[in-house]
Amino acid sequence: MIELPPAPSWDGLHPLIVHFPVALLLVAPVLVLLALVVRGHRRGLLLAALALMVLGTAASWVAVSTGEAAGKLADRSPEVNAVLEHHEELAETTRLVFTVLTAVFAALVLAPVVLKREPGEVATIGVAVLFLAVYGAGTLVLANTAHNGGRLVHELGVRALMPPAPLPAAEAEKD
Repeated sequence: MIELPPAPSWDGLHPLIVHFPVALLLVAPVLVLLALVVRGHRRGLLLAALALMVLGTAASWVAVSTGEAAGKLADRSPEVNAVLEHHEELAETTRLVFTVLTAVFAALVLAPVVLKREPGEVATIGVAVLFLAVYGAGTLVLANTAHNGGRLVHELGVRALMPPAPLPAAEAEKD
């Protein structure tokens, strides 16, 4: 029988959660770019990009919350404190930036449906390019947040506190 490891506590979830907003929020603009190129499927691609942004933004809220809980338990040194504080500030900024970007993108994608009027080709491309430029700046904040989180783990050795997983049944019998 397969034994599942114990479920981590809220603070232990942070390493499991943080990769979702990074991946989802970095893939979303690729779909926006595809929507500019693939005209017949523009609406579907924009809705898919919006779905990724909504999921990624929601995951960023969870990541910040679990990160705050994990940060309270981290072993501290002056260097860890400095990087952790910077990482937390960047994470909160990232969360805010993508909350605003997602709300703006939702308005842009859903406005033609609500107004029952499709914008012209030039307006659609212009707004999308402008949005992608601003979104690109947001991805730099996201990447910097992830980099500082990586520094905490890989350079400074900060680890999530999780209960040990049980030994598989075959190994437990050997002991």
